[in-house]
Amino acid sequence: MSHPAQIRIPATYIRGGTSKGVFFRLQDLPAACQQPGAARDALFMRVIGSPDPYSAHIDGMGGATSSTSKCVILSKSSVPGHDVDYLYGQVSIDKPFVDWSGNCGNLSTAAGAFAIHAGLVAPERVPQDGVCTVRIWQANIRKTIIAHVPVSHGQVQETGDFELDGVTFPAAEIVLEFLEPSDDGDDGAMFPTGNLVDQLDVPGIGTLPATLISAGIPTVFVNAADIGYSGTELREHINSDTAALQRFEAIRVAGALRMGLIKTPEEAATRQHTPKIAFVAPPQDYTASSGKTIAAGDVDLLVRALSMGKLHHAMMGTCAVAIGTAAAIPGTLVNQAAGGGAREAVRFGHPSGTLRVGAEAVQDNGQWKVTKAIMSRSARILMEGWVRVPGDTF
Repeated sequence: MSHPAQIRIPATYIRGGTSKGVFFRLQDLPAACQQPGAARDALFMRVIGSPDPYSAHIDGMGGATSSTSKCVILSKSSVPGHDVDYLYGQVSIDKPFVDWSGNCGNLSTAAGAFAIHAGLVAPERVPQDGVCTVRIWQANIRKTIIAHVPVSHGQVQETGDFELDGVTFPAAEIVLEFLEPSDDGDDGAMFPTGNLVDQLDVPGIGTLPATLISAGIPTVFVNAADIGYSGTELREHINSDTAALQRFEAIRVAGALRMGLIKTPEEAATRQHTPKIAFVAPPQDYTASSGKTIAAGDVDLLVRALSMGKLHHAMMGTCAVAIGTAAAIPGTLVNQAAGGGAREAVRFGHPSGTLRVGAEAVQDNGQWKVTKAIMSRSARILMEGWVRVPGDTF
């Protein structure tokens, strides 16, 4: 019996922030995969190694976590004033689907660096030495991201001394600006319900105060104390507890319904990437997953967030935007956990350490809007060449 040979596709494997993904130029994809649809989804799932009932991704490039089951497509931008279009696919680990409903803030860092590396930025815009400003059109959520990428001798500078908690080795700092990251929606509301704090009815759990915000990525924030936690938890405290994960999913589904992201609870199974669910607490001492002590005085608040049904080992970049935005707005649960009052930046504690994010929020005609969120990350190419998949993949 004959079997089709493997095909090879130019690809680059990159760490961006605390995530990793397989990056493609749109023009390098097989013709059938250059448009959205079943063929593209099938290709990305096979590249990553999903769906995998063993949750190991042995037969693919994925790492069996939400942080490492990602694919990215970049192309020269179709939007005036931008250098590249950046499209992100979150590949489910154990189910046969790719979620296109949101962005990856961590890989936004790598998108800026890859745009230069792949020749998608006009040569005259890349300095010989200095910082290249890459204007990215985030095609999933239709937002602008500006990446300030260091360049040395005309090439992306990847090594450096910038340290990012959750990443083992230092690298070069890339500053990201997320412009007007709040969700436009039908009415332009950052808070889909119109409230800074809602009373969220969760079947099987009860009624919880919650801040439901669309900034960076739709996120459901609840108080750690209201669900029996301290805010100092690490991955092993949550991810080994099946009942706890089911409770978090119930809260996430209730929030998605309240935000109008889904119409029925069943739809949440095919929208695992959004919204995120996070819990917040006032500062206290804890030990990060690296063994480093984080003192209460080092942070403004504690935040833990789940991605694709599991507690994240650090913090998703898009969720960091939501945290910074909510912290800047007096009255939200995030702002209250940080001590209240107006603020333009916040440093929060997460399982791997701390992260600082800034946000500029203003009130316009009674509605809150965020004009910009800023954070620093890093990116590094891990491997480049070709990824191979069986010829009958799509």
